[in-house]
Amino acid sequence: MTDTDSQELRRVLGALALNREPGWHFAGHFFDVSFDEMGAGDVSLSILPDAHCELGDGQAHMAAVSILADLAMSAAMRWHADFAMRMATVTMSLQFTGAPRRGLLQARGYFDGFIQAPSGLCDQGLCRAEIRAGDDLVCTATGSFLAMRRHTGMASMQLRKRADSEPVQALLPEALTDAERAVYERALKALEPGPGSFIERFWGLQPQRLDDGAVCRLENGPQVGNRVGHTQGGITVALAALTANAALGEKWQLAGISSWYVRPGTGPALQARATVTHRGTHTAVVDVDVTNENGDTVLRALTNHISRG
Repeated sequence: MTDTDSQELRRVLGALALNREPGWHFAGHFFDVSFDEMGAGDVSLSILPDAHCELGDGQAHMAAVSILADLAMSAAMRWHADFAMRMATVTMSLQFTGAPRRGLLQARGYFDGFIQAPSGLCDQGLCRAEIRAGDDLVCTATGSFLAMRRHTGMASMQLRKRADSEPVQALLPEALTDAERAVYERALKALEPGPGSFIERFWGLQPQRLDDGAVCRLENGPQVGNRVGHTQGGITVALAALTANAALGEKWQLAGISSWYVRPGTGPALQARATVTHRGTHTAVVDVDVTNENGDTVLRALTNHISRG
């Protein structure tokens, strides 16, 4: 088997090829996010999971849901702002029904309007979304986003639609730049035998349980970055959610996460630390602090869980 024979490596090399065009980021291309319907009232985006982003049980990785929710809500707001404008995630909450994350994941995003302040409308807007796998509701989401109107001059987002797009011509390994090669070599290493699935090893989303909670270190880089190089907001939420899950163990199931973004995810790595604040008979609550290398809080989250019985 050559370096590019696996589905996972083909997806990485294809995403790197698309990432050479400004306006989008590697994670969006890697998940093959499709902008299926765009309108002033609502938008529809989808992800079709495959081996590159599935867990051992065939379900899509948590990051697929959190990224899709983040993009669907922000796209609904961008319709009323500017698709070339930087958009900062301020808050995001996800509530899960427990339905399996299998097959096509379809998100419907809605923009509920800009927040009103005494001086008039501000640049922060309110959004919501629903994510379904087939007919099953997987997740509902709410969020708020800041339109950073002073940050202009960026390329407009690439609103690729899966059904209308030409097949991606993947890059050859020998044609990669140094930065692209670093991502490719991460993928090669993630294909080596080890615990977890490819996506867990590729992104390093493998929390470690401790006596008083759990920790997880996420290395920054193009593989997890947004359009300006900060850790993509949906990935940061997935980091918090997965670390909270690890703090409780397999007998507990994530029911919801509410998160607040404090500052951009910059620097060489982020670290999530989860602390169990309540563990009852049927429900549990976990407090998660995601920090940068300097110890500054990047995201703060609370998660709620239900007992599997």
